[in-house]
Amino acid sequence: MQHEVTTVVDCLHQAVAKWGDGIFLDFTGETYSFRETEQRAAQLAGGLSRRGVKFGDTVLVMLDNGPDYAFLWHAAAKLGAILAPINTDYRGEFLRHQATDSRATVMILEDHYLDRIEFLASELGGLERLVVRGAIREVAHPAAVEQLADCYAAERLEAPPTVRPEDPIAIFYTSGTTGPSKGCIVSHNYLCNLSRELAHFAGVRQGEVWWTCAPLFHLGANVTLFGALQVGAVASLYSRFSVSNFWTEIERARADVIAMVSIMLNLVATAPETEAEKRCYGKVRVVHGVPFSHALQDIYRNRFGVAVAGCINFAQTEVVSIVGNRLGVDQAPDGASGRRHDTFDVEIMDDAGNICPPGVTGEVVIRPRRHSVMFSGYWNRPEATLAQMQDLWFHTGDIGKFDEDGWFYFVDRKKDYLRRGGENISSFEMEQVFRGHPAIKDAAVHAVFSEKSEDDVKVTAVLQEDASLTEQELFAWCLPHVPHFAVPRYIEFREDLPRTEATHRVQKHKLRADGVTASTWDRVAAGVELKRR
Repeated sequence: MQHEVTTVVDCLHQAVAKWGDGIFLDFTGETYSFRETEQRAAQLAGGLSRRGVKFGDTVLVMLDNGPDYAFLWHAAAKLGAILAPINTDYRGEFLRHQATDSRATVMILEDHYLDRIEFLASELGGLERLVVRGAIREVAHPAAVEQLADCYAAERLEAPPTVRPEDPIAIFYTSGTTGPSKGCIVSHNYLCNLSRELAHFAGVRQGEVWWTCAPLFHLGANVTLFGALQVGAVASLYSRFSVSNFWTEIERARADVIAMVSIMLNLVATAPETEAEKRCYGKVRVVHGVPFSHALQDIYRNRFGVAVAGCINFAQTEVVSIVGNRLGVDQAPDGASGRRHDTFDVEIMDDAGNICPPGVTGEVVIRPRRHSVMFSGYWNRPEATLAQMQDLWFHTGDIGKFDEDGWFYFVDRKKDYLRRGGENISSFEMEQVFRGHPAIKDAAVHAVFSEKSEDDVKVTAVLQEDASLTEQELFAWCLPHVPHFAVPRYIEFREDLPRTEATHRVQKHKLRADGVTASTWDRVAAGVELKRR
């Protein structure tokens, strides 16, 4: 694969020169060519520039998938600005932390998210301008409010700044598990390189349709967006995953390559057969995602006629891709994520700093072999960045191993973590939310093993003396305070939490081992339906 050090700006210019009038973007039938994308991005860059957005400024974004989001990425690139995408499920403390930590003065958001800004108005004083997609109204916040549509200037950006490959284009927040979520600084070249690599691993061809339903506030969806840009493919981005509408949308998009994650893969594989599914048999060439067992691969090949199905890489926001697998060329053993490639040195290290031999588990450590191919550090947290670097190795916090043939296997995460619906959940931030209830003295948020899907979320809490609160009341209280995917299934009240003697830290491994006890309230068993908000 060809390696080059580049910027998003240069990638778009090159794509326009090669495939100018070819279709580049597809949002459920609304399409734009490479040339139209560049023109709209230049107009938006001009409009934002006239509103004071300049090189190095951070712009907070809370948009649903749509053309404006794609244009905004390229507009920010032209300005040398830095986008800070916010998960659209975030509200309350989750939203407050990332909004204030980003130090943005401008926020671009959907009109239906304005109420979340009003809810936090007194804590978001740093925001000076709210740019709204949709209808604008008076809001209980001192920021100026205007429509995004008005920001598309008739004139293109004048005298754009010189943007270098190592300059940042985005801050992607990882959901912290033992502290507040940290912002990973992503440079132009990092974003371009990882997208190009994953397009290569997935075998995406010029003119093909690369479809994903991942949101554009995730690094994964942007891999499709910027990967398609560099190989001349169509980036087809759907608004939200839907089992019932999956094959209808795949048929409409004429998808050749599909990217999914987590439980989505299983839900599609086990869904009832539809007429649209039958019509799509054999028409999808590649499906890639994580995790992808051999049994699941067989279903996609036999039931759906997919030629190539499997896992193409192992990664985290800080480093993509740590290892990779060229689908259709390398047939990975069951459970393997890929092999080493020429972007990173990757080793498995024990707690004493020794390199582990094949078959022995340890922490995954990496170091780059080329310029600007991993994150540039944690935003506003130089000490956290340095803490991850030991003996010139970046310590990922993930546990894994290599086999004798060089295949990599992910084993576990060193830190406590939660994951639901393809989203990482910060137990620290969740605990801060539940400790905010006046009847709660302390709380621990942890995983409960599930045989059917990803682990379920449980809250184990200690009530204040003489407090009167039921589990169902606490559940109802948390709904406006936490994202949809983080809503707990289980709640249990205890007199105290298990702690270490020396430091009095909560021993979450004991809570995880306890799982669902006789005194645990189960939302599903109680018949409480969780509706998406």
